[in-house]
Parts: sequence; C-alpha cells; structure tokens
Amino acid sequence: MSMVQRSFYALLVFMLLGMVSVQAAERLKPFVLGSIGPGDIKSKVNETKSALVSQGFRLVGEYIPYENAHILIVTNDDLLKLAAKDTGYAATQRVSITKADGKVQVAYVNPIYIQYAYRMEGSMQPVAEKLKAALGAQETFGSKKGLKPKKLKKYHYTFGMEYFDDPYELKTFSSHGAAVNAVDKGLAAKKGGLSQVYRMDIPGTKMTIYGVAMKQSDGGAKEIDDAYQMGIIDFNELKQTAYLPYEILVNDKQVEALHMRFRAAVHFPDLSMAGENSFMKVMSSPGAIEKAMWEMLGGKPKDTNAPQF
Repeated sequence: MSMVQRSFYALLVFMLLGMVSVQAAERLKPFVLGSIGPGDIKSKVNETKSALVSQGFRLVGEYIPYENAHILIVTNDDLLKLAAKDTGYAATQRVSITKADGKVQVAYVNPIYIQYAYRMEGSMQPVAEKLKAALGAQETFGSKKGLKPKKLKKYHYTFGMEYFDDPYELKTFSSHGAAVNAVDKGLAAKKGGLSQVYRMDIPGTKMTIYGVAMKQSDGGAKEIDDAYQMGIIDFNELKQTAYLPYEILVNDKQVEALHMRFRAAVHFPDLSMAGENSFMKVMSSPGAIEKAMWEMLGGKPKDTNAPQF
C-alpha cells in the first residue's frame, strides 16, 4: 500500500470515528449532575444560591417537597426571551439539592434536553453554559442510553399517550387577568391539594407560569402527592428531584398544564410500563392531577374517563 493510500484510509477512519462520536453526542439525558459529595443540605443550598446568582440567575421560588430534598427555581434574561418566543414552560430552570446515601447531590434539568423535548426554535446552549459554570456538570443522567434530538422533538412514551402539544386544557376565562386571578385564588385556598411555589409573569406576553406543590396533606388525593409519586418513580442512585414542582401555565385566557403522561415520561424515559417502580404504579395520578387542577379552578374535568397510564 502506497503512502497516499495509507493516508487516505487513515483519514477515512478518522472521519468515521468522528461521525460515531457526533452520533453518540447527539443522545441527550434529562438531568445534569453538578456535584456530589459529603455535606449538609442547608449549607449546600446557600452555596448553590450564591453560585447561581454569580452567573446571572434570579431566584423565583423554593420548594421542599419532602425530607432531604430542596429545589430552587431560577430564571434569567435568556430564559425569559426564549419563553416569550417559544413556550412559557421554558421560563424557569429547576435545580435540586438532595441528600441520599449520606451524600448531597446538586442536579438540574438539562436545558438542551428541554430545548428539544419542548420543541423550541431557540437555543438553550447559553443557559446550559451558565448552569455549568455555576454548578458544574459531572455527567448527564436519567436515561441509560439517552434520546436523540429528533426523537425528543416528537416524544411520547408509547401508543395512545400524550405528546408535548397535548396538554391538560383546563378552564378558559374572559381575559388573561381573570385567568390569573382564578389561579391565584385557587392556589391560595389550596383547592384540590394544590398550592403555589412560585408565580412569574413572562415579560412582553400574556403568559404567566406557576410552580405548584401537590400535597395530600393539603386536602389532595394521595395520587397527586409529590412525595407519593416520587417515592415510586425516583428510585435510582442519582435523584431526579428537579422533576418538581409541576407547572401550570396561563396562556392568554387559557389555563393549561403539560399532561402527566407526557411530563413524567419525558423526565423519566427509562421507566418500565409495569413492575415495582413503574408507570403502572402511578396509573391513577394523571387523572387525579387533572381533577385537582379543575377543582383548583372551580370546575370539573371534561372527561373523567380519560385513559390512564
């Protein structure tokens, strides 16, 4: 083999390896582990807040859903611009501080994963870079193999289950202000077991995003309870606590929320359909959540016989 031929084949191998690397890199996972190590939650929460602020993030809410779990909800100018252009569900990022097996895990939802899962046109890369600078990025997790962007854009768990554009379509009001007032009052009264973690109006739009706590202790059904659900589906070593809190979006006059059969599935794509830790174990939760949201708004679901998981 001549020197030219050897050079050609070496170049070909290099290019093929590069293609394999690119294809591997295309697979995305729903969460990012920033750090893990000894410590206490209180100190780590304060440290995490300071790190986020140093990168231009603003704290809009905090949530302690159960013992050894603390969630920070943040936004910044990049997120608000993307939310105004693409979807109100992109207005915030969720960061979790969770203690498990004697170690404190700091993790957050992967912005690039959300970019594709929520069918966004804009890039979440600047947000990802700032979160990495603030909190680190040791590894992504939440799925063994991950999902390719193309699949995420049209993601649904299985036949008959909802897509991103199949939300709970809740009550429609006469105006955006009327819709917001109804949600404010319902959450303040903890109707349906729902209460407010945060509320944020998205500048330049008629969109308001809420983070909601879902508690049996506030009069809700067991099936909606955050601790109950996470006790079943969040069972791996690295905790996906940043799945919480659930969002409700007021989009102009319409109140809506991502359907649990989409939202839970896209954040926990490796969950089996049946078994001890599976969707079947929370099969009543999607219907219970819709019912609770309607109760919060002072109404009833249009179809209480909708299929479950």
